[in-house]
Amino acid sequence: MSPDLLSRRTITFVNIAHALDHFVLLIYPTAVIAIAAERQLSYDSLISLSTGAFVAFGLFSLPMGWIADRVGRRNLLGIFFGGCGIACLGLSTANSSVMFGIWLFVLGLFSAIYHPIGSTALVTHTSHLGRDLGINGVWGNLGAAFASGITALLAASLGWRAAFIFPGLTCLLAGIAFIILVPGDGDPHGKSGSARAEIPVTRPMTLFLLFAAAIVAGGMTFNITTIALPKIIDERAGTTLPLVVIGSLATLVFVFGALTQLLMGRLVDRYTLPRIFVGLTILQPLGLGLAALTSGIPMLAGLVLAMAAIYGQVVVNDAMVARYVPAQYRARAFSVRYFLGFTTSGLAVPLIALLHGMSGFTLVLSMAATFGTVIFLCSLGFFLAVQSPSEPSSLPAR
Repeated sequence: MSPDLLSRRTITFVNIAHALDHFVLLIYPTAVIAIAAERQLSYDSLISLSTGAFVAFGLFSLPMGWIADRVGRRNLLGIFFGGCGIACLGLSTANSSVMFGIWLFVLGLFSAIYHPIGSTALVTHTSHLGRDLGINGVWGNLGAAFASGITALLAASLGWRAAFIFPGLTCLLAGIAFIILVPGDGDPHGKSGSARAEIPVTRPMTLFLLFAAAIVAGGMTFNITTIALPKIIDERAGTTLPLVVIGSLATLVFVFGALTQLLMGRLVDRYTLPRIFVGLTILQPLGLGLAALTSGIPMLAGLVLAMAAIYGQVVVNDAMVARYVPAQYRARAFSVRYFLGFTTSGLAVPLIALLHGMSGFTLVLSMAATFGTVIFLCSLGFFLAVQSPSEPSSLPAR
């Protein structure tokens, strides 16, 4: 197989994997509305069962870069497809809180493979970093978007178990196709087109600490908003809505995030990353603050603004790792990047349950807006650090 054909196929399956990764993780936050109605249990108690999934999602991302150096990215992505499929089918059989918790943990474990490994594979095989990161981001966001709508539709028409069965079978079929069509990893250190613009830094620890803090806070806003979104709409849309409509509105909010990621991909190829970082992150506290203080249409507008900024930041973060980290260390760097973002954000689930129980979603969204403010301050510090005389600032991030 020619290197170009291998790269095209790899990027295609990396995009599919990104969509499925976000889809399967967000089935439960919507299905839980139907499960709660069927079992006469509270939302707070049931949503807490997914804590293990999101902790595992972050915790197990840390060793994936090291494992990939030994078994190969292609083999790990094949395990990702198969493991997520089996976990979804297992969830469809759950009949107790214990089994829900176990299978959700297993789903989080296998879902943890994608981001460090898929991101590394993409930047290895791309020759247009910003464009392909933007497209990949759209796939992931559409997976998250359609999770709410499709889960609601399946749960309302065929029951909540069907909402896990169909995605589980899809993951298994995609995995079989991937193993057949993608025979190997290709160049382990990346194509020259993807790595030629690595940006040297002279204050790496300062930039790392600011970037790490932004990732941790960004993980909190990402998970608080995406996990709670269907229930936020359910409670604060201003009227009683059927589950299918709730899922559809959640999907619409996610779609705006997808469009922002496509835009971010184009901007990454044209402008310096620190400037993009600052301009984007100011939108998170503004959107989340608006959503916290309003209901109905203004609340939805705030969620759209926040979701666009949250998902746009994902593209910028990945581009910064690709541009500032040498190719041979990228898999490990992506592992650390997603470990920081996803492990700490595993606290989002119990935090949602606690704050919602205390004062509803006004308090939940206010906390998310606080984390959004932290991200903005970190991005501003990062921008000022790279503009200082001791730091090169004229190199284009492309």
